[in-house]
Parts: sequence; C-alpha cells; structure tokens
Amino acid sequence: MYGILVLEDGTIIRGEGFGAETEVLGELVFNTSMTGYVEILTDPSYKGQIITMTYPLEGNYGVEKEWFESDGIKAEGFVVKDITGKELDEFLKEYNIPGISGVDTRYITRKIRSKGVIRSLLKTSTNPITKDKETELLKKVVDYPDISEIDLVPEVSTKETVEYNAEDEKTRCVLIDCGVKQSIVDCLVERGCSVVKVPYNSKKEEIISYNPDFVLVSNGPGDPENMTETVDTVKNLIGMLPVTGICLGHQIITIALGGKTYKLKFGHRGGNQPVKDVESGKVYITSQNHGFATDDKIVPAGSELMHMNLNDDTVEGIRKLESSDLKNTVWSVQYHPEAGPGPHDARFLFDEMVELGIKFKAEKAN
Repeated sequence: MYGILVLEDGTIIRGEGFGAETEVLGELVFNTSMTGYVEILTDPSYKGQIITMTYPLEGNYGVEKEWFESDGIKAEGFVVKDITGKELDEFLKEYNIPGISGVDTRYITRKIRSKGVIRSLLKTSTNPITKDKETELLKKVVDYPDISEIDLVPEVSTKETVEYNAEDEKTRCVLIDCGVKQSIVDCLVERGCSVVKVPYNSKKEEIISYNPDFVLVSNGPGDPENMTETVDTVKNLIGMLPVTGICLGHQIITIALGGKTYKLKFGHRGGNQPVKDVESGKVYITSQNHGFATDDKIVPAGSELMHMNLNDDTVEGIRKLESSDLKNTVWSVQYHPEAGPGPHDARFLFDEMVELGIKFKAEKAN
C-alpha cells in the first residue's frame, strides 16, 4: 500500500502505507518512548494528533488488550521508520487508522523541533498517489484549523458516570474525565480508592453528591483555554474538598487558580523527561505527553512551584500554599505518574492522593 505524509510547509514524504486505507488530518508530533506503542496509540490525549515515533522499530512485541489506555486507538495516524509483525498493522486496521513506514523519522523529528508541531495529512491508498494529487492534499492541510481551535475533550470524555469500586475501600474519588488513561483509574483502585468517573462538563453539585474525599482532574487532549466549563467547576470545588490534577487537569487547575497556560513549541512526549522536586531536590524520570504548559511567569497567586522540568525549566507541578485545613488542599502535576508503560518513578503520587483522601474522610467524620 502507498503512503504519503503532507506537511503544511509543503514538504511531501512518501513511504509504505499500513493499517487502514484512509486519509486523516492532524497535528504532527513526535514521541521518544522506546516501548509502549499500544499505550500511546490508545491514550485519549493524542486525539487530533498524528504520532511520529523516534524509536526506529515498532510492532515487535505485538498487541494486547490489557495494555489499552482506553476503548481503542485515539490518535489520528501513526508514522514509523520500520514496522515488524502483523499485529500492529491489523490493530490499526481494526480502528480505521492509517500508518506510514519506511520514512526518515529522524528528519521529521528534527523538522518539528526546529519549526514546532506541524499540521499534516496522512493518506494511505492501494492506488498510486499522483503528483497532481499532492496540491489538493496540501490545500486540505493549509485549511485545517490549529488544534487550539478544535474542541477535542467532548470526543474522548465519558458520556455517563462510571464507577470503579475498590474491594477494600479506604477512600473515594470523583475523577473529572477529560480523556483519562485507564492506568490512572487502575492505580487508584489498586490502592483502595473507589473512583467515580464523571463527564468533563459535570457541575459542582453533581460531583459533591457522590460524597468524594478528593477530586482528580484527568489528562486529555487539546488547549486548556477551551475548557471553560471544567475550569468553572474546579473553581467552585476549590475550598470545599481536596483537588488534584494530572496533565491537562494540571493546566485546568492552573487556570482555575488564576494562572495562565501557553503552547509549547513541540511539547514533551516520551518516557524520559527529568523532573525535579523543588523542595527535596530529588529528580524523577517521568512519562509525559503534553503540548501546553503553565506559564512560570504567572504562577497563580497563593500557589507555589512544586516540580520543574530539568530539560527546559518548564513548570511540572504546582500547589496551593500549605493550609491546616485539608479542604483547601490543591496540587497538580504536568507529567504522568501512572506512566503506562513506564517509568514508574512517580507512582508514589497516587499513594499521596489516597492518603490525602483518607485524612479528609476522617476529618469529615469528626
């Protein structure tokens, strides 16, 4: 099958198509992870994006359902240097997602690092894609909106409330689903925290009705500035019970506290991002997937920097200044502590969430 990748600057990259025979548009990004192609493809945060893998060989260990981070592939397309085995090809076909292989992914990555993330089109076809067709495809790319203009979260958030009950419930969390990874839910449940997953646009009254001991705002795709409903809900919850956040949830909390976010040139996507705990000086290697960040020049009033990225000094975590009253506790991280498939340096943060919930539950009882 033929494959073609058309970039908004007019660059044309030809290779071999695999997966579904179709055509998609999206923001072209790169991921530096050496493993985890199943988790990456099924991560809802990649909605609206075509993923280039910097590791040259993909598909070499198959596909297993237990690795899924959602109910299927959420990325728009997949770009790899080499593909091996049939399972990855069949996986993309099952979810009608195109892929292209036999291309110089190092060249693509260098272009993204130089120019920033790029609007692009990926087309696969059993028929040759002629030169005349290239002009038509390029026009589609140029007319495609910036990702900040697309409302992506409604496409990946749950449409109804879903409950995950821990066998020996120690605490209870309401998770505001902006495109949550299943590993986040699993990390909470296995620690004795029951999870009530609600849609991104749920109101304060509904969330409080589930009697949670803390709230977690999840990861997800797109620009946090578009999340006005969720931001308003989080504003109303702060001061009523502990609030935590991961990735997009961190950015939403930033805005709810009065801070600002901005779009990174090419984002952080991979499993090798070093994050420093400002207070302890400890450094964790973390998994990340985000294209927006908290503006370190406008850290919300009454808050402080908790973690920072050692590659570019961007904000990786914030918290409200310490309060003796647990209901005023707010903290969030930009990176992914659940880190499917890894590394797992930061999974202790789920222990801290659960411990926070247990303490607040006891405080409510008194």
